[in-house]
Parts: sequence; C-alpha cells; structure tokens
Amino acid sequence: MKRIENQTFDQERALYGSADVFVKNCTFDGPADGESAFKECRNIQVENCFWNLRYPFWHDHGLKIRASELTGLCRAALWYSDSIEISDTRLHGIKALRECSDVLIENCDIVSQEFGWSVKNIAMRKSNVESEYFMMRSEKLDFSEVGLKGKYSFQYIRDAVFDNCTFDTKDAFWHAENVTVKNSTIKGEYLAWYSDGLTLINCRIIGTQPLCYCRNLKLIGCEMEGTDLAFEKSEVQADILTPVMSIKNPLSGSIRVPAAGEIILDDPDAKGEILIRNEASGKYGKTVCA
Repeated sequence: MKRIENQTFDQERALYGSADVFVKNCTFDGPADGESAFKECRNIQVENCFWNLRYPFWHDHGLKIRASELTGLCRAALWYSDSIEISDTRLHGIKALRECSDVLIENCDIVSQEFGWSVKNIAMRKSNVESEYFMMRSEKLDFSEVGLKGKYSFQYIRDAVFDNCTFDTKDAFWHAENVTVKNSTIKGEYLAWYSDGLTLINCRIIGTQPLCYCRNLKLIGCEMEGTDLAFEKSEVQADILTPVMSIKNPLSGSIRVPAAGEIILDDPDAKGEILIRNEASGKYGKTVCA
C-alpha cells in the first residue's frame, strides 16, 4: 500500500479517488476548510489521524480507521460506504454514519446526534454513545457492551440483538421489529411502543409506561422498576421477577408477576390475563382477567 505520513491536508477533496493507501499521523484541518477528503476511495487504512473538516468518507469501499479523532466539526463523516472497521476512535460529529453497510465499531467514543441512520449489518462492541435518534431505520444490528445515553433511540430498526448493554434513552425501540435484548438495563420513558417481535431476556427495565401497543412481545426473567401503566393494548407473554407499579389493559396473552400495585382493566377489548404469585405457595394462584 502507498503510505502517507505526518502531513496536513486542508484542501477540497484532498485524496479523492485514492486506492490502497495507508494514512498515519496526518491532520485534516486548516484555512482552506476543504471538504470530502476521501470521497470515492477504495481500500483505505488510517491510523492516529485527526479530522476537523466535513464529509471525509463518502462513497468509500473498504475502510479501516484506528486510534483517531473526528471532532464536532467533522460533520457527516461516513455516508454511502461499506466494509468499514472503526476502533479506538472518537466520533464526535453530527450524523457520523448514514446509509452504510457491513460495519464493525469497537472501543469507540461516539457523541453524534442522528448517528447510524439506515445502516445495514452493523456490529458494535465495548463502546459508549451519546446521541438522539440513534440508529433509526437500521437493520441487522449486533451490539454488546454498549452504553447509550440519549433520546429516541433504535426507532424503526429491524433484526437486531443486544447483549450486556446499558441504555438510558427515552422512546427507545418504537416500531422496532424482530429485536432481542439480553442481560441489559434499559432506562427511559415509553419503552418500545408499537414494536413487533421484541423479546427481553434477563433485563432490568426502568421508567414510566413501558411496552404499550406491542405485538408479539415477550419478557423472560426480567425486572421492572418504576414501571407504571405497563403493557397497555399489548400482545404479551411475560415472566417478571419483581413487582410492577401498575398494569393497564393488556390486549392478550398473560403476565406473571409477584405483585402489582394497581391493575387497571377498564377496556372491554383487553383480554390479557394477569397472574399474581401467591407468596405462601409460590404458585400463581390468583388470576385477574379483563
């Protein structure tokens, strides 16, 4: 590969159309304020580089970024690209990943509103994220050990698995389809409304009015904290380990729970059953039907 080291670039399309290039210890910044440094490139590797200019990686095929920094001024860093690996890197510009495919992100720090829209086949490992509308309309997600803080995350995603993650995010998983979350903590209001095929396994769920208007919803061995008005109009099969503040009008299925502070059944179309565990026998002897 051609090597480029210890240089500074600030001109427009500085390395446009490059192929088979290794770039190390370079800076993309300066008075010319040029955009699109690596547009239309193939087989590019970058290491220990600094970007402070916009749109650096568009329409690229085969890209590895390691131990680098993309600042808050590095707007819309990766769009329309594929076969991407990013590791040990700070991604701090808005809209950092769009319309990309076959992406691996490891050990990264992401501060980027509207990150990851319409991405297909993305794995993320051991990374921290601050974002709003994170990963909207993306497909085939595989996340582990990811921490997230933001709002409106994972809306309209499809075919995803999350393991050992911590999410502090309002309105997460709205309209999501075929999603499994395991061994994770999800904190935030209005979790997963209108989702279809969401399965939560060994998860801790915190926040008001979760899991309403869902289809094909499953909870297996989950804990719930501060969860009032849960499961309204949802098709649900749930095995919950902790008391729930209140349950309201589940549409169908059954909810097994040790206790519920309040059960609201004032909709004749809500046919779901709520099974309360008998403390003395340990069996679910009390059944409440709509």
